[in-house]
Amino acid sequence: MSAKVEQKERTHAAIIASACKLLREKGVGGARVADVMSGAGLTVGGFYAHFPSKEALVDAAIRRTAAFMRGKLFDRLEEKPREVRAEVVLKRYLSAAHRDDPANGCPMPAIVGEVTTSVPEHREVLAEQISELAEELTKHLAKDDAASRRNTALGMIALMYGGISLARAVKGTALSDEILRACRAFGRGER
Repeated sequence: MSAKVEQKERTHAAIIASACKLLREKGVGGARVADVMSGAGLTVGGFYAHFPSKEALVDAAIRRTAAFMRGKLFDRLEEKPREVRAEVVLKRYLSAAHRDDPANGCPMPAIVGEVTTSVPEHREVLAEQISELAEELTKHLAKDDAASRRNTALGMIALMYGGISLARAVKGTALSDEILRACRAFGRGER
């Protein structure tokens, strides 16, 4: 591989990394091209050598951040007994560490509201990533039939996203930790 190709790949990776960080922290609106390029240590002029549009960059960042989150959630999960895997996923997602580190966490809390209201062009990519998360989660659940596992997986995703979103919104209050505990308990079936 030539030095020029290697440099272009490094630059592309830096742009994606910057976009992922901004997307997680500030949502789609906060991932402006100028800010993404500045975060990558680059000028705006080089952006179009890597992406045809901001929409393409955001879609790539949604895919990358969602894949990263799935990796964290399912890391070595198959080593756990099947009956506790759902609880392990809930603990990993609905944790104070995840709440307190949005720059390295799930992109959904930062983007779902925007996709609903102002950037619907990312709806298909978001749906694709939620489906991939549900599909992977379904493989780890203990229920016998596929339909029950799929319903449980989608319910868990909604609980996880809603719980972490609310906990982040009231971070710094006792209610934030209480929300995380309540969501984990509800996910375990404790009512």
